[in-house]
Amino acid sequence: MEITGHTVELLNDPTGIIEGDRYEFFLELDIEEEDELYTEGGVKLRAIFAEHDGREWIATYDFIEAATGKAMGFELEEDEEQEVLEYCRNNKDA
Repeated sequence: MEITGHTVELLNDPTGIIEGDRYEFFLELDIEEEDELYTEGGVKLRAIFAEHDGREWIATYDFIEAATGKAMGFELEEDEEQEVLEYCRNNKDA
């Protein structure tokens, strides 16, 4: 899995319930054909990157079929989650 691009948006919490900032990322992924995650229409990862009091984490994520928008039900491996966290950290203001 390779991250090839993204869109990001700072989420607004009009209720004030959520502390800190939340960013919604849609990461474009390059998946090898042999990978069980591969689909012909492509795969994106929707990730919510959170930060509060100097702490940063991935609050939630979903793999999504790019062509249909349907959630796929796969989970990131630990090293992949760390890669996504680092990517989001470095691109939240982009």
